[in-house]
Amino acid sequence: MAEALILDSEAVNALARAKKRGVLEDRARAILALAHERRALVRVPAPVLGEICRGPQFDAAINHLLKDSGILVLDLTRPIAQRAGLLLAEARMSSTNAVDAFVVASALEFDTAIIATGDPKDMRRLISRQPSLGVFAI
Repeated sequence: MAEALILDSEAVNALARAKKRGVLEDRARAILALAHERRALVRVPAPVLGEICRGPQFDAAINHLLKDSGILVLDLTRPIAQRAGLLLAEARMSSTNAVDAFVVASALEFDTAIIATGDPKDMRRLISRQPSLGVFAI
């Protein structure tokens, strides 16, 4: 299976709203360069949308990004959810980090994956026992 680039909420926001602020544009360029360089599949775990979507009047940029870019949403399945719970337990983290754990559990669906994140400290904690995963801090 191909390598994947998994986007957390900060990464999705950077891509969806790159033209709004210069710093987001730089982050978006870095994310896209990494995906292109590695020829990675770019995916967004469904729980990320729950963290960043706030209704039709606010979600146009996110919907546009997911409609036309080749970035696909990964559904949350029972095995992924249960794996996320185990990751939280192993890292001794609370359910306040559930979305981060869903991101990591989704990344484990691929042979290798890089997680583009605005929260590298928590992600590194969650992937500490996962040698097939890496973190790309944005």
